[in-house]
Amino acid sequence: MAPASLLLTRVAAATVAVACVVALGAMAQQLSPTFYDASCPNLQSIVRSGMAAAVQQEPRMGASILRLFFHDCFVQGCDASVLLDDSATLTGEKNAAPNANSLRGFEVIDAIKSQVEAACPGTVSCADILALAARDGVNLLSGPTWAVQLGRRDTRTASQSAANSNLPSPSSSAAALVSAFASKGLDSRDLVALSGAHTIGAARCASFRSRIYNDSNINAGFAAKRKQICGPQSGGTDGNLAPLDAMSSVKFDNGYFRDLVSQFGLLHSDQELFGAGVVDSVTARYARNGAAFSSDFVTAIVKMGNISPLTGSSGEIRANCRKPN
Repeated sequence: MAPASLLLTRVAAATVAVACVVALGAMAQQLSPTFYDASCPNLQSIVRSGMAAAVQQEPRMGASILRLFFHDCFVQGCDASVLLDDSATLTGEKNAAPNANSLRGFEVIDAIKSQVEAACPGTVSCADILALAARDGVNLLSGPTWAVQLGRRDTRTASQSAANSNLPSPSSSAAALVSAFASKGLDSRDLVALSGAHTIGAARCASFRSRIYNDSNINAGFAAKRKQICGPQSGGTDGNLAPLDAMSSVKFDNGYFRDLVSQFGLLHSDQELFGAGVVDSVTARYARNGAAFSSDFVTAIVKMGNISPLTGSSGEIRANCRKPN
């Protein structure tokens, strides 16, 4: 073979080799539902059992874990940053304005993590446990199930400032919500479907006081009923709870959207999904068609779970979800 031909052959072979390495690298960055099938085959049953016990004790916990997952993914991506405690060297996200005195369920994740560590030490990330627990909480409250993409790793850092700026407020407008979700790669349909998580759970008076006393696009009887547990001034009633879905707060269904069509939205940001004109048609469709909501919710939460995960050699597998190793 002539030297030039030999050189071309070697260059071609090297190019193919590089392409294979790049392709394998890209594949390694992809999450997969089967990520732990060999390394921790009992993972999903362990998480399911832990969530079943938690939801049986307190059905609202399904909603609380789902909210934890949302608040994790919207800050630095789905990396378990929300689970980190404050320390001398780290300012966590738990005391950010959207989270303080509000986020809950950390002990449930701790308990599941302990069971997982006993079965598969140093193998499964807190970020993946949270993703699985959120799915199981929904399903245990009569909602859909889905194949959770796995392979996330845990961050060593957190950002209280990002939690303050990235998480939508209960006072957000429809336009602000669309913008916040778009910044995470989620479209307006994803926004409405994920907001449907409010078909389960409850909100504190401090989150809906302004809505029931100041908003005009609210059913008068509904507002009067909520005023009975939420006084007009901040203080003693701040922590009082009301169901986010007036119809069925412990069943994952489309009642939340039927609430909105009737102006029964508990949060200002809830009611913005119907009446402001921006996403009314999507909300109206989900109010009519629970199956459409369920299907779109699954699509949206899988997309949300793919927000900037740490994979490969990035981050770590925390031994304790509350602190870096």
